[in-house]
Formats: sequence, C-alpha cells, structure tokens
Amino acid sequence: MDNLTFRYSILLMEGLQVTHLSTHLAFMLFLLAYIFIIVSNIGILIQISVEKRLHQPMHILFCNLPLNDLLGTTVLLPRLMSHILTDPSERYITYVECAMQAFLGHVYGTASHTILMIMAFDRYVAICNPLRYPTIMSNNMMVKLSAGAWGAAVVLVGILIGLSVRLSHCRSVIQNLFCDNASLFKLSCENTMINNVYGLTFTVVLLTSSLGSVVFTYLRIVMVCFKSKNKATNSKAIKTCSAHLAVYIIMMVSGFTIIFLHRFPASSESRHLPSIMFHVIPPSLNPIIYGLQAKEIRQRLFKLFYKSKVNSM
Repeated sequence: MDNLTFRYSILLMEGLQVTHLSTHLAFMLFLLAYIFIIVSNIGILIQISVEKRLHQPMHILFCNLPLNDLLGTTVLLPRLMSHILTDPSERYITYVECAMQAFLGHVYGTASHTILMIMAFDRYVAICNPLRYPTIMSNNMMVKLSAGAWGAAVVLVGILIGLSVRLSHCRSVIQNLFCDNASLFKLSCENTMINNVYGLTFTVVLLTSSLGSVVFTYLRIVMVCFKSKNKATNSKAIKTCSAHLAVYIIMMVSGFTIIFLHRFPASSESRHLPSIMFHVIPPSLNPIIYGLQAKEIRQRLFKLFYKSKVNSM
C-alpha cells in the first residue's frame, strides 16, 4: 500500500469510550466545565482590562495565563464533547485539522510552563527586590517576558509538529482522545528516530528549565522570608507561593503521567484521565487561585456581586 494513501485524508479518532447510559452525563459534565472555564477566564481578562487599578505588572502578566487556559480548553473540549455524542465508528477528523489541534495543544502545554516561569520571576522580584520592582518590571520588560513565553512555545512546537507532518503515513486511526505529536508520528511507517530524539530533548529541556527556574525562584523567596521579620509580608508571600505551586504541581503530575503512559500503548485507557485533567483542572483552578487571591480583583468582584444583589432586591 502506498504510504501516502492517507495524507490529508480523513482520520478516525478513538476518542473517549463511555457507555451508552453515561453519554449524556459525561457530555453535561464537560459542558459545565467548559462554560465555567470560559466565563471565569474571560471575566478575569475583562476585569483587568477595564479596571485601571489593575493595570499593574503582576496583573498584566497574569493575563497570559487565562488566554492560554482558554486556548488549551478550546483545543480539547468542544471536539471531545462532539465525539461523545457520535458513534465511535464515525469520529472523523481531517489530517490538517489533526495537525492543527496537535500544534495548538502542544503550544498550550509549553506555554503553561513558560508563563508560570515568568510569573515566578515576577513574584521573585516583587518579594526579593521590592524597591527595584517598578524599575525592573517596566512595560518594556512585561512585553519582552510575554513575547518570550509565547514565542518560545510557538517556535519549539512548530519544529516538533513540522517533523511529524513531513512524514508519510500508512495508518488512519488516532489512538487517543485528541491529536498530539505522538499520535501524529505513530501514523507513519517510516523511521521516526529524529522525531523521538527531538521530542525527548524538547521535553527534557522544557521540564528541566521549568522545574529548575521555579525551584530556584521559590528557594530564594523562602530564604528572604526566613530572614524577614515582617509577618504580613511573609504571610502574603507564602500564600502566593502556595497557590502558584499547587497549580504547578497539578500541571506537572498530569504532564508526566501523559508522557510516561505514551510509552506503553497497552495503557492507552489509563492516560485519558490525566489528559483531560491537564486541559480542564488548571484552567478551572487558575481563575480561582490567581483571580480571587488577588486582593484588588477579589474586592472588585465582591462589589459587583453585592451591587447586582442589591439591584435585584
């Protein structure tokens, strides 16, 4: 069979396997999660954009996170929900759509690390060098940090997906919930050593730099907190670090589980849960953790809620 038979043709996606009785329940759960993520993240973005008091480096940098969460959730959930209501034998996707979904999905995963890295740097400067914070975290620096976070993700993932798209392929079934790089190059009957080497190097460098920078940053923050005698400052720093690290740990555990289980095809069903967690749990928690824990945003939301409650009476 010609290896190019299925190029740019229709692929069959495995999707999420649910019983007939659980179909509508699963659909409703994902729909509610999707609505909550969209509303909460867009709400935070609107709140920061219209409130002049929130036009500060920390909050402006934070805008990168809900934008990325909206991307990651939209990449997965709409098609996943559509496939839940579709017969498994008719869950089709074109090769071009599959490649685009894989690209956007990996951009989301990569940007999740790079954005949290620049936010950790912002917290480091704010806590360890508070007097120099306005000078260091200028508008120019914010633009550079944000552009660097997104630019690195787009370029590195572009190379990753490009190496897979160049391959001819002789299979037409995506054995996963959604398209990703591993699913793409597994369609090929060619030698994928280059893909494996680059993919492994990319993953190791990303995780090492992400984990290393976050650990170093927070070790420095902890050292400053121990030396400081200001209990209020220390309490605020610990609260911010705890929230950041909670989301970071969830993201890392889900990501590592997906990577590990991809090496064992027999465990394909076991990686479905962490795959969904990676695209649903952090985007759901981030608006709560970073939005409601920011004093200015929390106070503004409470005022809006109180005003709407009074008007309705």
